[in-house]
Amino acid sequence: MTIRPIIGMGAVAATGSGVDELFESLCQGHSGRAELRGFDRTRFRAQHAYEVDDRPVPGEDIPGRATRLLLDAIGQAAADAGLGEDLSGIPILIGTGLRELRSLELWWRDGSPFADSGLHFGTKLRERFNADVTHTFSNACSASLYALALGSDLLDQEGDDAPDTVIVAGVDVLTESMYGLLERVHPVPPERVRPFDRNRTGVLMGDGAAAIVLRRTDRDAPQVYGRLRGVAVNCDAYHVTAPSPEGIAEAMRAAHRIAGVKPSDVDLVMLHGTGTLLNDEAEATALAAVLGDDADRPLMTAVKSMTGHTSGASGLLNLIVGVRALNEGRVPPTVGLDEPVDEAARFRFVTGEAADGRQLNVAQLNAFGFGGINAVTIVEGTR
Repeated sequence: MTIRPIIGMGAVAATGSGVDELFESLCQGHSGRAELRGFDRTRFRAQHAYEVDDRPVPGEDIPGRATRLLLDAIGQAAADAGLGEDLSGIPILIGTGLRELRSLELWWRDGSPFADSGLHFGTKLRERFNADVTHTFSNACSASLYALALGSDLLDQEGDDAPDTVIVAGVDVLTESMYGLLERVHPVPPERVRPFDRNRTGVLMGDGAAAIVLRRTDRDAPQVYGRLRGVAVNCDAYHVTAPSPEGIAEAMRAAHRIAGVKPSDVDLVMLHGTGTLLNDEAEATALAAVLGDDADRPLMTAVKSMTGHTSGASGLLNLIVGVRALNEGRVPPTVGLDEPVDEAARFRFVTGEAADGRQLNVAQLNAFGFGGINAVTIVEGTR
């Protein structure tokens, strides 16, 4: 894979809107956790989530929120890259877990107006940005990094029709069905997300959207935030929900091979870190096996401790935060991590407050989804 410059970024999550606000909030350790806003809390054991507070009336949900967050993030990234509002001819690749399922829930239960065309992000992307080349991929929690791999592949094409620029995005918002499914999986209803802590009780969902602009070369770029060195994806199909440490480890090794890096080159790991009872230990086991003697070298953090699990958006949110961390030498902490699990005992977690003044060059970004859908990305900064 050829190294590709990242020339624009946009993001929105419970902790902030815009890359600057989001990153500063995370570095300050601010959590987006709050009592459920979008639906009736009495129907659930868990009472909290990590939602973007954008509903006109508290406690009343509205359709189309995933699309609105996506348009916001893409608009930010496009403006940042100097592309303007007309994105015709620029491929837009979107990773998502649930698309507009929440809007469908509201239509089915409450009769909220919703046309089937609203299920497709491409409809609103055409209306807002004149976007005529859009693709949506539903690959669970690794969806946006899968989209990133495919977007990078598009830039590897040759010929007169090959694109010079692509936009890659990810988005998801809370749905009642998924929220209820996740809170019932755990014996004790989760109150907050505590990645890699031995006293964690499970995952809580979060709203989020992220987008980046990837270019073939640096030519005519207003700025370069970082460079994509490689993305590796696989599907180990080990189990519907339980992760496979071996499948995860193979994705990590493949990412290192594609990017041309060694474990000792990795300065920062942006962990998937869902806080679930199985996933954290599987990720830690895989990381320890791949990093080997260097397992105690890179700094590690899990921002889902503040954003919640943003599903399809989580991989790109990790990328954006990771790129900023590389360039500023600051790494947000993992909030709520007091006693790491045994499998992660050697890791250099950032806890308490942000790590500052660090020399960081290469970051590894992890994203793993149901069904063994694994994706790992390697980026370098420009500092």
